[in-house]
Amino acid sequence: MLDLNFVRHNRDTVARACEQKGVDLSLDELLTLDGEVRGFKTEIDQLRAERNAISAGFKSAAPEEKAELGRRAKEAGARAGELEAQLSGKDEALRALMLKLPNIPYAGAPIGPDESFNTVIRTEGSPREFGFEPLDHVALIEKNDWADLSRIVQVAGSRTYCLKGRLALLEGVLMTWALTKISGAGFTPITVPALTRTQAFYNQGQFPGHEEEIYHLPKDELWLAGTAEVALTSLHSGEILDLSSGPVLYAGYSPCFRREAGSAGRDVRGLLRVHQFMKVEQYVICEADEAVSAEWHAKLLGLAEELLTELELPYQVIETSTGDMGLGKYRMNDIESWVPSLGKYRETHSCSTLHDWQARRANLRYRDADGKVRFAHTLNNTALASPRILVPLLENHQTEDGRVRLPEALRPLMGGGEFL
Repeated sequence: MLDLNFVRHNRDTVARACEQKGVDLSLDELLTLDGEVRGFKTEIDQLRAERNAISAGFKSAAPEEKAELGRRAKEAGARAGELEAQLSGKDEALRALMLKLPNIPYAGAPIGPDESFNTVIRTEGSPREFGFEPLDHVALIEKNDWADLSRIVQVAGSRTYCLKGRLALLEGVLMTWALTKISGAGFTPITVPALTRTQAFYNQGQFPGHEEEIYHLPKDELWLAGTAEVALTSLHSGEILDLSSGPVLYAGYSPCFRREAGSAGRDVRGLLRVHQFMKVEQYVICEADEAVSAEWHAKLLGLAEELLTELELPYQVIETSTGDMGLGKYRMNDIESWVPSLGKYRETHSCSTLHDWQARRANLRYRDADGKVRFAHTLNNTALASPRILVPLLENHQTEDGRVRLPEALRPLMGGGEFL
């Protein structure tokens, strides 16, 4: 959500952001409603002041004046009540439009309607040259009996997975390893539920507009979140935080759920796009300073890259286009890891800066050095998500005989052996 005063004084900038992010929103309608709401509030305040003044002077008024004063006070109260009823509807309509306002994108973001306009800003490592015909991750899993991918479909439907044996152990080790590494960088480990109330999705920014992508439990009025960010954004909602000693840093660990739509094919086979997964999410609430936000954006990205480097995976960093970054993002960088079977990089991480857009929705505030209460800045980035990360991990480290070599960083955690 944007500050209405900013919208009033920067209409062209907001209109350009709407165009760049593909948002269908009438600023004329929004600003007209804004003017009407402010007019109603001014008149209501005047009527209340008039009624209070009449009430204050009632006791000292002459007897013959009291009937007229009573009539005027009653009229002012009735008129104020009528206006308040009308204001409620207009306020609600204005807020609905404000929830559609996009954040102003980073000046360096590629301008374009979709992911085809994303640009590669850095590549780390080189795709491995195999001296044999490599297997894809599904074939490797089947060869080593590391999952029951076909059986679980009979139980839970498509886009589900069931790991077993050493691969099931590896998934747990990876999540614990990532949580430990991120907490070592100063982030507080925190577990959050996937079940969240509707308001949490409005606070985080997925609602309105993405309801069809989220699993809904209407009987309980709960939804299944696709990231710990949903719960973490609302965890301090309504509070005034003390950021004098530094930002709030969380390493959120949670089960995640997403409706993955789209046609079947090699790019969605096996573990690539599943409905349920585990994720460690980096989350930051910091002071409302663009330079501070930029510093934390770089730190979040760097921590994720450190993990990929220790996993010995080639990857590239993407500058995400305005049309692909989402409504609330100021800046977004994806990290894509190399998947040999596809012959291309696939997203494994997504780093986002939202400035105060999210905080305004969630009422996340802090008191600055001058004592002024301000909306905070928020940022988030994947630390590690599984089973998504298992795809490049298995495929890049496979051997000719169908085994998988463990990166050195993981070997002590998996019993010390070289292979999975």
